[in-house]
Amino acid sequence: MPEPLLDGRVRLRRWRSSDLESLLRHANDAAVARGLSTRFPHPYTRADGQAFLGGQVLDLDGPVFALVIDGQACGGIGVTRGQGERRHSASLGYWLGRRYWGQGVMSAVVAAYAPWVMAELALSRLAAQVMAGNPASARVLLKNGFDEEGVERQSVLKDGQLHDMRCFARLRMLP
Repeated sequence: MPEPLLDGRVRLRRWRSSDLESLLRHANDAAVARGLSTRFPHPYTRADGQAFLGGQVLDLDGPVFALVIDGQACGGIGVTRGQGERRHSASLGYWLGRRYWGQGVMSAVVAAYAPWVMAELALSRLAAQVMAGNPASARVLLKNGFDEEGVERQSVLKDGQLHDMRCFARLRMLP
C-alpha cells in the first residue's frame, strides 16, 4: 500500500488491537455514523470497537486499513470483494473522524487506495454507494475518477427513515 499520503501526514496500515481507544474517540460520533451503514453503530461502544478489531464486523485480513494521523487511527478504508461471477468487482467503503473533515484527507487517501486496490485484486470495477445526504463523500469519489451511475431510491432504512443511495463506480479494463 502506498504511504505516506498527504504530505506525509496520513498513513495507511493494518488495524491493531492497540487502536481501540483512538477508534472509540473518532467513531463514537453521530455525525460520522450518520452517513454509514448500520454495521457502524451510534453510539459506538467499547464492545463495538472490540468486535471490529477482532474481525467480527469485517474481514481485517483483506485490504482493510486504518487511516493514521498523528499516531492515531482516526478512520478506515477497505473493500468487500465480489464473489463468483462478480469476482472482478468490489465495493469501497471509508470513514474519517470529524476532526479531519474538510482538509482533503479522504480525497488523498482514495486517490492512492483506489488504483492500488484495483491493481492488487485485478478488479475491473470498484463501486461505492453514498447516502444522498452526504455530498462531501460524493465529491471525494467524483474527484477520484468515479462516475455517478444512478440513484437507488429509498433503498436503505436507517434510524427509522428510508434513504436514497447514490451509486458510483470506477472502471478499468483488464488485459
